[in-house]
Amino acid sequence: MDTLTGIKVFRQIVESGSFVAAAERLDLSTAMVSKHVMHLEERLGVRLLNRNSRTLSLTEPGRVYFERCKTILDDLEATELELGSLSATARGTLRVSAPSWIAGQRLADLLAGYRRRCPEVVVDISFEDRAVHLVEEGYDLAAWVATSPDALPSGLIARPLRPLTYHLAASRAYLEQHGVPRTAEDLAQHDFVAVGNTESLTLIGQNGQIEVPMRVVLRYRSMGGVANAVAAGIGLAPLPAFSFEDPVFREVLVPVLTEHPLVHSTLYLVYVSRKYVPLKIRTFVDHMVEAIAKLPEPKPVAIA
Repeated sequence: MDTLTGIKVFRQIVESGSFVAAAERLDLSTAMVSKHVMHLEERLGVRLLNRNSRTLSLTEPGRVYFERCKTILDDLEATELELGSLSATARGTLRVSAPSWIAGQRLADLLAGYRRRCPEVVVDISFEDRAVHLVEEGYDLAAWVATSPDALPSGLIARPLRPLTYHLAASRAYLEQHGVPRTAEDLAQHDFVAVGNTESLTLIGQNGQIEVPMRVVLRYRSMGGVANAVAAGIGLAPLPAFSFEDPVFREVLVPVLTEHPLVHSTLYLVYVSRKYVPLKIRTFVDHMVEAIAKLPEPKPVAIA
Protein backbone atom coordinates (compact mmCIF):
# COMPACT_ATOMS: atom_id res chain seq x y z
CA MET A 1 0.00 0.00 0.00
CA ASP A 2 1.09 3.59 -0.63
CA THR A 3 2.98 4.95 2.39
CA LEU A 4 2.12 8.60 1.76
CA THR A 5 -1.58 7.78 1.60
CA GLY A 6 -1.18 5.81 4.81
CA ILE A 7 0.39 8.82 6.51
CA LYS A 8 -2.49 11.03 5.38
CA VAL A 9 -5.01 8.48 6.63
CA PHE A 10 -3.21 8.19 9.98
CA ARG A 11 -3.20 11.97 10.45
CA GLN A 12 -6.88 12.21 9.59
CA ILE A 13 -7.76 9.48 12.10
CA VAL A 14 -5.97 11.32 14.89
CA GLU A 15 -7.41 14.73 13.99
CA SER A 16 -10.97 13.52 13.48
CA GLY A 17 -10.92 11.18 16.49
CA SER A 18 -12.18 7.98 14.91
CA PHE A 19 -11.77 5.58 12.00
CA VAL A 20 -15.36 6.21 10.88
CA ALA A 21 -14.99 10.00 10.79
CA ALA A 22 -11.68 9.72 8.95
CA ALA A 23 -13.24 7.36 6.40
CA GLU A 24 -16.09 9.82 5.75
CA ARG A 25 -13.76 12.78 5.26
CA LEU A 26 -11.39 10.84 3.01
CA ASP A 27 -14.20 9.13 1.07
CA LEU A 28 -12.82 5.68 1.94
CA SER A 29 -14.36 2.66 3.59
CA THR A 30 -13.66 2.13 7.29
CA ALA A 31 -12.05 -1.20 6.41
CA MET A 32 -9.63 0.52 3.99
CA VAL A 33 -8.73 3.12 6.64
CA SER A 34 -7.96 0.31 9.07
CA LYS A 35 -5.81 -1.47 6.46
CA HIS A 36 -3.71 1.65 5.94
CA VAL A 37 -2.99 1.90 9.68
CA MET A 38 -2.16 -1.81 9.91
CA HIS A 39 0.24 -1.42 6.96
CA LEU A 40 2.02 1.48 8.68
CA GLU A 41 2.31 -0.40 11.96
CA GLU A 42 3.66 -3.53 10.23
CA ARG A 43 6.20 -1.50 8.26
CA LEU A 44 7.36 0.48 11.30
CA GLY A 45 7.23 -2.48 13.68
CA VAL A 46 5.43 -0.45 16.38
CA ARG A 47 1.87 0.08 17.52
CA LEU A 48 0.69 3.62 16.69
CA LEU A 49 -2.81 3.59 18.17
CA ASN A 50 -4.51 2.13 21.19
CA ARG A 51 -8.01 1.32 20.03
CA ASN A 52 -11.07 -0.55 21.17
CA SER A 53 -14.79 -0.24 20.47
CA ARG A 54 -15.10 2.99 22.47
CA THR A 55 -11.80 4.83 22.67
CA LEU A 56 -8.91 5.78 20.44
CA SER A 57 -5.59 7.15 21.65
CA LEU A 58 -1.99 7.51 20.49
CA THR A 59 0.77 5.33 21.84
CA GLU A 60 4.05 7.06 22.68
CA PRO A 61 5.60 6.02 19.31
CA GLY A 62 2.34 7.03 17.68
CA ARG A 63 2.56 10.51 19.20
CA VAL A 64 6.10 10.98 17.89
CA TYR A 65 5.13 9.65 14.46
CA PHE A 66 2.05 11.88 14.32
CA GLU A 67 4.08 15.05 14.96
CA ARG A 68 6.59 14.07 12.27
CA CYS A 69 3.77 13.25 9.85
CA LYS A 70 2.19 16.65 10.38
CA THR A 71 5.48 18.36 9.55
CA ILE A 72 6.02 16.23 6.45
CA LEU A 73 2.50 16.76 5.12
CA ASP A 74 2.53 20.50 5.88
CA ASP A 75 5.85 20.88 4.06
CA LEU A 76 4.55 18.87 1.13
CA GLU A 77 1.38 20.96 0.94
CA ALA A 78 3.41 24.19 1.06
CA THR A 79 5.62 22.95 -1.77
CA GLU A 80 2.64 21.92 -3.87
CA LEU A 81 0.97 25.29 -3.26
CA GLU A 82 4.12 27.14 -4.24
CA LEU A 83 4.46 25.17 -7.47
CA GLY A 84 0.74 25.46 -8.16
CA SER A 85 0.84 29.22 -7.73
CA LEU A 86 3.58 29.38 -10.37
CA SER A 87 1.64 27.27 -12.86
CA ALA A 88 0.16 29.04 -15.87
CA THR A 89 -2.92 26.78 -15.92
CA ALA A 90 -5.42 26.20 -13.13
CA ARG A 91 -6.14 22.50 -12.69
CA GLY A 92 -7.22 19.91 -10.14
CA THR A 93 -10.29 19.47 -7.96
CA LEU A 94 -11.67 22.49 -6.09
CA ARG A 95 -13.74 21.51 -3.06
CA VAL A 96 -16.32 24.14 -2.13
CA SER A 97 -18.92 24.34 0.64
CA ALA A 98 -21.96 26.54 0.07
CA PRO A 99 -25.36 27.14 1.71
CA SER A 100 -28.22 25.11 0.28
CA TRP A 101 -30.29 28.11 -0.81
CA ILE A 102 -27.59 29.12 -3.30
CA ALA A 103 -28.08 25.95 -5.35
CA GLY A 104 -30.08 27.42 -8.22
CA GLN A 105 -29.86 28.37 -11.88
CA ARG A 106 -27.91 31.54 -11.17
CA LEU A 107 -25.10 29.58 -9.51
CA ALA A 108 -25.12 27.05 -12.35
CA ASP A 109 -24.68 29.90 -14.85
CA LEU A 110 -21.74 31.28 -12.84
CA LEU A 111 -20.12 27.85 -12.71
CA ALA A 112 -20.62 27.43 -16.45
CA GLY A 113 -18.68 30.66 -16.93
CA TYR A 114 -15.87 29.40 -14.72
CA ARG A 115 -15.83 26.12 -16.62
CA ARG A 116 -15.22 28.01 -19.85
CA ARG A 117 -12.46 30.00 -18.17
CA CYS A 118 -10.71 27.09 -16.42
CA PRO A 119 -11.69 23.81 -18.11
CA GLU A 120 -9.08 21.74 -16.24
CA VAL A 121 -10.58 22.47 -12.79
CA VAL A 122 -13.29 20.15 -11.44
CA VAL A 123 -15.51 22.01 -8.97
CA ASP A 124 -16.80 19.71 -6.22
CA ILE A 125 -19.56 21.50 -4.25
CA SER A 126 -21.27 20.39 -1.05
CA PHE A 127 -24.45 22.26 -0.13
CA GLU A 128 -24.74 22.47 3.65
CA ASP A 129 -26.03 25.12 6.01
CA ARG A 130 -23.19 25.19 8.52
CA ALA A 131 -19.75 26.71 8.95
CA VAL A 132 -17.41 23.91 7.86
CA HIS A 133 -13.84 23.58 9.12
CA LEU A 134 -11.91 24.18 5.94
CA VAL A 135 -8.66 22.45 6.88
CA GLU A 136 -9.99 19.49 8.85
CA GLU A 137 -12.71 18.72 6.33
CA GLY A 138 -10.56 19.24 3.26
CA TYR A 139 -12.34 22.21 1.69
CA ASP A 140 -10.53 24.78 -0.46
CA LEU A 141 -13.25 27.41 -0.23
CA ALA A 142 -16.55 28.11 1.50
CA ALA A 143 -19.37 30.53 0.78
CA TRP A 144 -20.56 32.00 4.06
CA VAL A 145 -23.13 34.60 5.00
CA ALA A 146 -22.27 37.08 7.76
CA THR A 147 -23.44 40.49 8.91
CA SER A 148 -19.82 41.76 8.93
CA PRO A 149 -16.24 40.47 8.41
CA ASP A 150 -15.80 40.52 12.20
CA ALA A 151 -18.37 37.74 12.45
CA LEU A 152 -16.14 35.38 10.45
CA PRO A 153 -13.51 33.12 12.08
CA SER A 154 -10.00 34.54 12.35
CA GLY A 155 -7.17 33.20 10.18
CA LEU A 156 -9.25 33.21 7.01
CA ILE A 157 -9.23 35.39 3.93
CA ALA A 158 -12.75 36.67 3.24
CA ARG A 159 -13.68 38.15 -0.14
CA PRO A 160 -17.11 39.83 -0.19
CA LEU A 161 -19.19 38.77 -3.17
CA ARG A 162 -22.21 41.00 -2.70
CA PRO A 163 -24.61 42.33 -0.06
CA LEU A 164 -27.64 40.11 0.43
CA THR A 165 -31.04 41.69 0.63
CA TYR A 166 -33.78 39.61 2.23
CA HIS A 167 -37.51 40.20 1.92
CA LEU A 168 -40.40 38.68 3.75
CA ALA A 169 -42.01 36.50 1.08
CA ALA A 170 -45.46 35.03 0.53
CA SER A 171 -47.26 33.34 -2.32
CA ARG A 172 -50.00 35.15 -4.18
CA ALA A 173 -52.43 32.37 -3.26
CA TYR A 174 -51.59 32.67 0.45
CA LEU A 175 -52.16 36.44 0.41
CA GLU A 176 -55.47 36.05 -1.42
CA GLN A 177 -56.65 33.68 1.30
CA HIS A 178 -55.16 35.34 4.39
CA GLY A 179 -54.78 38.97 3.39
CA VAL A 180 -51.72 41.16 2.92
CA PRO A 181 -49.95 42.24 6.15
CA ARG A 182 -49.70 46.04 6.19
CA THR A 183 -47.83 46.53 9.48
CA ALA A 184 -45.32 44.57 11.57
CA GLU A 185 -48.13 43.99 14.09
CA ASP A 186 -50.22 42.25 11.41
CA LEU A 187 -47.64 39.47 11.21
CA ALA A 188 -48.95 38.00 14.47
CA GLN A 189 -51.98 36.78 12.47
CA HIS A 190 -49.91 34.93 9.86
CA ASP A 191 -48.25 31.53 9.55
CA PHE A 192 -44.49 31.17 9.06
CA VAL A 193 -42.04 28.70 7.61
CA ALA A 194 -38.92 28.78 9.82
CA VAL A 195 -35.36 27.50 9.49
CA GLY A 196 -33.91 25.60 12.44
CA ASN A 197 -35.15 26.73 15.84
CA THR A 198 -35.93 30.30 14.83
CA GLU A 199 -38.85 31.74 16.80
CA SER A 200 -38.77 35.42 15.81
CA LEU A 201 -38.05 37.79 12.96
CA THR A 202 -36.02 41.01 13.12
CA LEU A 203 -37.29 43.88 10.96
CA ILE A 204 -35.89 47.38 10.58
CA GLY A 205 -38.32 50.17 11.40
CA GLN A 206 -38.06 53.95 11.52
CA ASN A 207 -36.97 53.85 15.15
CA GLY A 208 -34.65 50.84 14.95
CA GLN A 209 -35.07 47.10 14.97
CA ILE A 210 -38.42 45.41 15.58
CA GLU A 211 -38.52 41.87 16.98
CA VAL A 212 -41.57 40.01 15.67
CA PRO A 213 -42.61 36.61 17.13
CA MET A 214 -43.41 34.03 14.46
CA ARG A 215 -46.34 31.62 14.47
CA VAL A 216 -44.34 28.73 13.03
CA VAL A 217 -46.32 26.00 11.25
CA LEU A 218 -43.42 24.32 9.42
CA ARG A 219 -39.71 24.01 10.16
CA TYR A 220 -36.91 23.23 7.74
CA ARG A 221 -33.49 22.25 9.05
CA SER A 222 -31.83 24.07 6.14
CA MET A 223 -32.76 26.88 3.75
CA GLY A 224 -33.07 24.47 0.85
CA GLY A 225 -36.75 24.07 0.06
CA VAL A 226 -38.04 27.04 2.07
CA ALA A 227 -38.93 28.96 -1.09
CA ASN A 228 -40.88 25.92 -2.30
CA ALA A 229 -42.82 25.78 0.97
CA VAL A 230 -43.68 29.48 0.71
CA ALA A 231 -44.70 29.00 -2.93
CA ALA A 232 -47.00 26.18 -1.84
CA GLY A 233 -48.89 28.67 0.33
CA ILE A 234 -47.88 27.25 3.72
CA GLY A 235 -46.81 30.58 5.19
CA LEU A 236 -44.41 33.52 5.11
CA ALA A 237 -40.60 33.33 5.28
CA PRO A 238 -37.61 35.63 4.71
CA LEU A 239 -35.95 34.86 1.36
CA PRO A 240 -32.99 36.34 -0.55
CA ALA A 241 -34.10 38.91 -3.12
CA PHE A 242 -32.91 36.83 -6.06
CA SER A 243 -35.35 34.05 -5.12
CA PHE A 244 -38.11 36.21 -6.59
CA GLU A 245 -36.34 36.21 -9.96
CA ASP A 246 -36.06 32.43 -10.17
CA PRO A 247 -38.20 31.32 -13.16
CA VAL A 248 -39.90 28.77 -10.89
CA PHE A 249 -41.07 31.44 -8.43
CA ARG A 250 -41.24 34.64 -10.49
CA GLU A 251 -45.02 34.55 -10.92
CA VAL A 252 -45.71 32.95 -7.54
CA LEU A 253 -43.74 34.77 -4.82
CA VAL A 254 -44.10 38.40 -3.83
CA PRO A 255 -42.43 40.45 -1.07
CA VAL A 256 -44.49 41.95 1.73
CA LEU A 257 -43.79 44.79 4.17
CA THR A 258 -41.00 46.10 1.97
CA GLU A 259 -40.95 49.29 4.03
CA HIS A 260 -39.63 47.14 6.89
CA PRO A 261 -36.53 45.44 5.43
CA LEU A 262 -34.79 42.60 7.18
CA VAL A 263 -31.30 42.93 8.65
CA HIS A 264 -28.77 42.97 5.81
CA SER A 265 -25.88 40.54 5.48
CA THR A 266 -23.10 39.82 2.99
CA LEU A 267 -22.12 36.71 1.05
CA TYR A 268 -18.39 35.98 1.38
CA LEU A 269 -15.99 33.50 -0.18
CA VAL A 270 -13.55 32.42 2.52
CA TYR A 271 -10.35 30.41 2.30
CA VAL A 272 -7.36 29.68 4.49
CA SER A 273 -4.66 32.33 4.61
CA ARG A 274 -1.56 30.95 2.88
CA LYS A 275 1.68 32.32 1.55
CA TYR A 276 1.00 30.61 -1.76
CA VAL A 277 -2.64 30.46 -2.85
CA PRO A 278 -3.28 27.73 -5.46
CA LEU A 279 -4.19 29.01 -8.89
CA LYS A 280 -7.46 27.06 -8.84
CA ILE A 281 -8.57 29.06 -5.78
CA ARG A 282 -7.39 32.41 -7.12
CA THR A 283 -9.10 31.97 -10.47
CA PHE A 284 -12.37 30.79 -8.91
CA VAL A 285 -12.51 33.68 -6.46
CA ASP A 286 -11.63 36.23 -9.15
CA HIS A 287 -14.25 34.81 -11.50
CA MET A 288 -17.01 34.85 -8.89
CA VAL A 289 -16.20 38.38 -7.75
CA GLU A 290 -16.12 39.69 -11.33
CA ALA A 291 -19.19 37.79 -12.53
CA ILE A 292 -21.39 38.60 -9.54
CA ALA A 293 -20.47 42.29 -9.74
CA LYS A 294 -22.05 42.35 -13.21
CA LEU A 295 -25.36 40.89 -12.03
CA PRO A 296 -28.18 43.42 -11.60
CA GLU A 297 -29.57 43.93 -8.11
CA PRO A 298 -32.88 42.03 -7.84
CA LYS A 299 -35.86 44.34 -7.27
CA PRO A 300 -38.94 42.29 -6.39
CA VAL A 301 -42.25 44.04 -6.94
CA ALA A 302 -44.56 44.05 -3.94
CA ILE A 303 -48.34 43.88 -4.07
CA ALA A 304 -49.80 47.34 -3.81
